[in-house]
Amino acid sequence: MGKDFTSALRPAIVMTILFAVLLGLVYPLAMTGIGQTLFPNQANGSLVRDARGTVIGSTVVGQAFTTDRYFQTRPSAAGKGYDGLASSGSNLGPASQALVDRVTPDVAKRRAEGVAGPVPADLVTASGSGLDPDLSPAAALAQAPRIARVRGVPVERVRALVTDATDASILGEPHVNVLALNRALDALPASGAPAR
Repeated sequence: MGKDFTSALRPAIVMTILFAVLLGLVYPLAMTGIGQTLFPNQANGSLVRDARGTVIGSTVVGQAFTTDRYFQTRPSAAGKGYDGLASSGSNLGPASQALVDRVTPDVAKRRAEGVAGPVPADLVTASGSGLDPDLSPAAALAQAPRIARVRGVPVERVRALVTDATDASILGEPHVNVLALNRALDALPASGAPAR
């Protein structure tokens, strides 16, 4: 443990310090700077603000809309619902009795709201993250009659909002952002309180 040990130890210490500075400080600060410069909205959470500048949500994180006046999001398995610190799926497989027991009341609720035919899966099952802000167009359209009835607007007008809000990008399945759709609902002449 003489000279050979100290000659081998010195480069190891230098490299550890060098990589700690490069990867622990320089790289994160550079990526933060690039993100803030090129993509400031996305780097700061894709926040949505109302006319007064108050943050009302994010385009990339779902939130619970529970009243019949709004399109409701899919169930969340993240904590007590849309808790970013508890993001996770339910990890229940299609043959799980626990999943059947959890989904059955949601299906009954959707039937009571007037959903006819097959209930879209995303109305009764959680997403992999539990934070999904989007619905399939079918899940949004299934809610249109309830919303039209509660708001007193023609169902065709609500369905047109869904069609207009559908993002059919090349990558992924067509989807509708629930917060954006509910804000469009509130912009209708007969709408009431603003979406939260």
